[in-house]
Amino acid sequence: MNTETLFPSPSILDNDFYKFTMQCAVMQLFPDVKARYTFINRGAHAFPEGFGEALKAQVASMASLQLTREEHRYLALNCPYLNAAYLDLLAGYRYDPSEVHIVQEGEQLEVSVEGHWFRTILWEVPLLFLISELYYERTGQQREDDGQVVRNTIEKTSIYKELDVPVAEFGTRRRHSFSVQQLVVDTLTQHGGKNFVGTSNVHLAMRSKTKPIGTHAHEWFMFHAAKYGFTMANALSLEHWTDVYRGDLGVALSDTYTNDVFFEQFDKKFAKLFDGVRHDSGDPIAYAEKVIAHYRSLGINPAYKFIIFSDGLNTERVAEITHATKGKIGISFGIGTNLTNDVGLKPMNIVMKLTAVQFDGKRWVSTVKLSDEKGKHTGEPRMIRLAKEVLGIE
Repeated sequence: MNTETLFPSPSILDNDFYKFTMQCAVMQLFPDVKARYTFINRGAHAFPEGFGEALKAQVASMASLQLTREEHRYLALNCPYLNAAYLDLLAGYRYDPSEVHIVQEGEQLEVSVEGHWFRTILWEVPLLFLISELYYERTGQQREDDGQVVRNTIEKTSIYKELDVPVAEFGTRRRHSFSVQQLVVDTLTQHGGKNFVGTSNVHLAMRSKTKPIGTHAHEWFMFHAAKYGFTMANALSLEHWTDVYRGDLGVALSDTYTNDVFFEQFDKKFAKLFDGVRHDSGDPIAYAEKVIAHYRSLGINPAYKFIIFSDGLNTERVAEITHATKGKIGISFGIGTNLTNDVGLKPMNIVMKLTAVQFDGKRWVSTVKLSDEKGKHTGEPRMIRLAKEVLGIE
């Protein structure tokens, strides 16, 4: 058994890499847009008395974080596509707790964030991991000891090495705790060999001398739909991404408005510009077959492209996908909760989503996400119905 001590986050880089890559793009293209994020308690977790006040204290502690000179040098050297102007802006960035609104009524918790998009974009992941860590501490749940966490990770690593597939750690947002995630990344670094290719957590990537991994998230496409319309969202999201990164960070997320709609718009230009795609909902093997067929229909050899699978993976699922797809297209796996919250407790099922954006100080526009899994749809019901109608989704 192990008793955790709550912490202020150890670094401003203790966040998923795609939050920084999107922040850089937002600062460059949409500096005046405002955003609203909302906490969604998918698992209907009951929060104990005093949780909201304790969370406020943790949020307040984030204000002390700032980019160090060493971290600035690290990003400049290892992520040259993050331009110098952005890195200087990040050096001056401070979390503003006044952007976060927390209310607890009984066992229900409400959390929202509002402010300029380029500022508020960094709050999502820390709020989720603070809620997760605080929940286990406040409910008195005891995890397995460090030795068992290491043994669990080594066992999984041996399977991935036997399958000979690239694996990255994607577990920041719903980790049990920072100490567990750090232990997992250390173990993967020590035992993963060439099959461990990096982590989404930039602080831990820097610390372990491995690669920070990530490109963009659903909110990038959700914003574009709110601003330009559902039919233009995928194409303009990809256009703007390539305008900023000029061929770097070339993995496209495909399921914000269902994978079928995405691939209708993922034409030869985009298929050649982007190195591959990321799977985040729906049947992964059927998805791989669809992607392979799509590349072939465009005259592109799928062997030169790849898919990153990242939806609720464990060793069994990775093995199943590998046996079905290996040799047909490049494959890689981003594994989250199964690595950073496999400690003998039930992981939380929580998300934080972009729910509205504001342009030019005018009215707020609600955002929508239409996953290939209905339980992952987000947005106002009327806007979801509108998106389905416009996009021809049954």
